[in-house]
Amino acid sequence: MSAIPAFTVPFEVRDYECDLQGIVNNAVYQQYLEHARHLYLKQRGFSFAELTKAGIYLVVVRAEIDYKSPLRSGEAFVVSSRLARLTPVRFAFQQEIHCTVPRRLVLTATITCAAMSQAGKPIIPKGLDALFDGPAS
Repeated sequence: MSAIPAFTVPFEVRDYECDLQGIVNNAVYQQYLEHARHLYLKQRGFSFAELTKAGIYLVVVRAEIDYKSPLRSGEAFVVSSRLARLTPVRFAFQQEIHCTVPRRLVLTATITCAAMSQAGKPIIPKGLDALFDGPAS
């Protein structure tokens, strides 16, 4: 188990996020995950806007999502996120969504990311190392 606690963000499903079956559309889960990643980095001093101004672009290079159970309109849930280094230039957010009541796992996800310079070269932004949960491979 990690020494770094997971970052969690509470949410509630809005009606318009559901499809005709009355469950959250599968694409909406990616928006929940992305919003949680942005808040995770923002809380730790990494602003997407500031990184972009500095010529550093954080990009998703792979998204692996395992759906376990659906969310429905009005249900409260939390997204938890951890950040792990995969290689010297790639890192991954390990994320989970849990419905609050009844408590159940909704999905697990591994979102692999990289940071690129304006010249298209992979880089790790200064200070990001401190957020990694585990060493580079």
